[in-house]
Amino acid sequence: MKIINLHKTVNINELYDLISQKLNPLFHEQKHSDINFTVENNNGAIEILQPELYGDDILFHIEADGRDLNITRSEHYVDDINSITVESILNFLFEDVAGESGVSLVQEG
Repeated sequence: MKIINLHKTVNINELYDLISQKLNPLFHEQKHSDINFTVENNNGAIEILQPELYGDDILFHIEADGRDLNITRSEHYVDDINSITVESILNFLFEDVAGESGVSLVQEG
């Protein structure tokens, strides 16, 4: 699990809206690919999937805990280039949400 602190309280619904609006366009721009990811808000957690390539596996599971984001990444796709690209985009979007407050990595492992 990776824990990121955004130095401000995280609204999971606003983060969900941002990710669902920007993830696929940014992915297409970076990878020049027509792969689309599904972004779901399940019981207050954001889940990112791509059923055509990865079946029912969830690639990323994101939960807000105050100022922290708890991010679980599927262990089956750690070295997958699409998953790495999605993680890079998510990091960019987290910085966008944090604004001037900034982002810091609390734990990765």
